[in-house]
Amino acid sequence: ADSGPAGGAALAAPAPGPGSGGPGPRVYFQSPPGAAGEGPGGADDEGPVRRQGKVTVKYDRKELRKRLNLEEWILEQLTRLYDCQEEEIPELEIDVDELLDMESDDTRAARVKELLVDCYKPTEAFISGLLDKIRGMQKLSTPQK
Repeated sequence: ADSGPAGGAALAAPAPGPGSGGPGPRVYFQSPPGAAGEGPGGADDEGPVRRQGKVTVKYDRKELRKRLNLEEWILEQLTRLYDCQEEEIPELEIDVDELLDMESDDTRAARVKELLVDCYKPTEAFISGLLDKIRGMQKLSTPQK
């Protein structure tokens, strides 16, 4: 006869408000040390320091943000150049790292022009804008130490 109210109370318990003194939250955003998710030998290689996400360890967040903004800008420009929706842009692979590897802006411009060969609108403004934006960027394929 006693199990009724206890069962009911258990159903109400999982969502205590902040600071209510109830059981702690059930969702963990950071795994406690030694929890699942750390590979074999988890913390040995970096000592007791809490491990960051893989991407932020290798790359500077600012570089990633620049990359993201650049990609959004490129998509926006291409939708204008090809006069179409984002989904209808022809398969184009503008590889920023490949461009950064080239010696000069002339070779970069020539490469982008090649990629846009089937575009009937003038591409000069897009190309010079792209070269301006990637100037000073770092390659992401080689992590910055």
